[in-house]
Amino acid sequence: MTTKFFSQLSKNFINILKDDEYYDITIEVGQDPEVTIFRAHMVILNYRSTYFHRNLSTNNSNGNLAHIKLSNISPNTFQIILK
Repeated sequence: MTTKFFSQLSKNFINILKDDEYYDITIEVGQDPEVTIFRAHMVILNYRSTYFHRNLSTNNSNGNLAHIKLSNISPNTFQIILK
């Protein structure tokens, strides 16, 4: 029962990552000419990453869509980290 629950929970998180409707943060990654904008969810980033926890706590969006720029990482690498 527990294994089935966690398996379904993992699938839910994958679906949340792919969700284009309910995201609340965009992350601009890379440098010209290779820039990609990722959509994500602040609450998940906050609890899964100490970097984003620190960054998001000082970058309060006041209910607006938040935007972060990360030019020192490639989009391909960031996509792996995000997953």
